[in-house]
Parts: sequence; structure tokens; C-alpha cells
Amino acid sequence: MKRLIGTITLVLVALFAFASGAFAGKKLQPFILSSLQPKTVEDGMKSAETALKGAGFQVVGSYMPEENVGIIVVTNPELLRIAKNTEYGAFGAVERVAVVNRNGKVEVSYTNPEYWFNAFRMEGNITPVKKALVAALGDKLEYGAKNGIDADDLRDYNYKCCMPKFDDFYELGEYDNHAQGVQKVEKNLKAKVAGVAKVYRVDIPGTKATLFGVEFTQGQAADKFILSHIDVPEVDAHSHAAHLPYELLVIGDKAIALNGKFRIAISWPYLGMFGKHGFMSIKQAPDDIEKQLKEVATK
Repeated sequence: MKRLIGTITLVLVALFAFASGAFAGKKLQPFILSSLQPKTVEDGMKSAETALKGAGFQVVGSYMPEENVGIIVVTNPELLRIAKNTEYGAFGAVERVAVVNRNGKVEVSYTNPEYWFNAFRMEGNITPVKKALVAALGDKLEYGAKNGIDADDLRDYNYKCCMPKFDDFYELGEYDNHAQGVQKVEKNLKAKVAGVAKVYRVDIPGTKATLFGVEFTQGQAADKFILSHIDVPEVDAHSHAAHLPYELLVIGDKAIALNGKFRIAISWPYLGMFGKHGFMSIKQAPDDIEKQLKEVATK
């Protein structure tokens, strides 16, 4: 028995070391600029979707939060398998692609799987997912965090001391069972309660975890508000719109979401607190996000 316990312990230690140590010393960036160069947002959306499907990805949702911004959300079997490895791995069950007309030039960008894998404290091998995305969309430039952030720091990330980390979730609601929670959220998103609408839904196979991606349209939570205040050329030459959409997770008999002060900051980790385009320009956004998601989860 002692030998068995020792063997299991060694295996678990090795798995954890692989998950977090595979990127040891490597500075990671949140986004990757695609080599696709479409002429319009609409053409970019079509080209990206075709390429992603050809690389084995399933498009689970898409939307345009504003006229010059299109968002595509995808998953694949490998991502879904990895999502089961950790309790809250469902947050990382998708990758997000943005097509943005920025000052007359259309660019395609997408979430860097290595970065978000670590930010969401996932375990497993994310490399095949990144290779598939790069094969589909190209890898012109990795950007979004100035000099980058290493894996260990991402796994314990907070914007400043005493601010929320990954697991400081918004507790949105509790239910009699998982199915009831999913049904309530589906109903309220369809009704656009609090101006929140569904972009996608992903059920993690073999678990009681269902991830929703949502569009916000009201208050400082609104996707348009966030983009217009901090996703501008004065902040970064390339768009961070692949930050969108926000997630709501029904896991077991409860609904949770990532704290806005973590979820937004992890997409703009170098953004200053003050100034015209600093975090204070969207200071009400985290509270609005929590309030609106609670309405979706409980009304």
C-alpha cells in the first residue's frame, strides 16, 4: 500500500511539473497575430472559420460586438479533454479569435493557448492545440504583455497585491442540480435578461460543467464600452478584442464567473490604473459584470 501511494504521489508530482514546468523560463503573451490579411471584417471571419474547421476545430459561436469587430469561438477534442483535468478547467475549453478593422487595416488575432492554459491553472499538454491554431491561422507575432509573463506568475496572477486571482470567483447562484442551473441560464440568456445574450455553450463531456460565453450590452459591462475605452491604438498597436466574450460557468449545482478585476486584467496585464485609457476609465465594469451575470443566473 505504501508503495502504491508513493507511486501515485510521484505521478501526480510529475503531471503538475509537466503542466507548469513545460513553459518554465518562457515569457508568454496573451494573444497571437495571425498571418491572414483580409480586406474586410466579414471576409476575415469567413476565411478564419474555414481555416479553423480545416484544422479540426469546431466553431461553437460567433458575433460582432460592434461594427468593426468580429469574434469567433472554437474548441476541439483535445481542448475538451484537457478541460476535464482540473476542477475549473472548463474556463479554458475554448479559444477565441478576433477580426478587427483597426484604422482601416483588418487584422486577425487569437488567444495564445499557452498563456490562457497557465492563467486558468490547467493541466495537461496544450502544445497540440497551439500547433493546430498556428497551422490554421499563422503566427506573425505574439503580443499583449510587453515583455511577457512566465508560467508560474500566470498561475498566481493578480494585477496588483490584494486584487483578485483566478479562483476568486463571482458566486452567481445555486440550484437543486446541474440540469436546473443550465436550464435557467439558457432561458435567461434567450430572454436577454439584463441585456446579456448567449454567444456559445459548451458542455464538457463526462462532467457536470457547462461553459457559456456571453455578450454584454448594458452599462460599463458592455462589450462596446470595454473596447472603446481600453482596446485602442493608444494602448496597443494590435487589438485585444479576443478578450471577448466573457464566460459564465455552471459547474455542479452552482454558477460562477471569473472576477472582472482578474478576467479583464489578464487580457491587458500592462495597462495602467489611471489616465484616459487606464483601468479607472472602466472602474464600474467589474461590478456591472457581476450584477448582470447574477441576474442571468438567478432570475
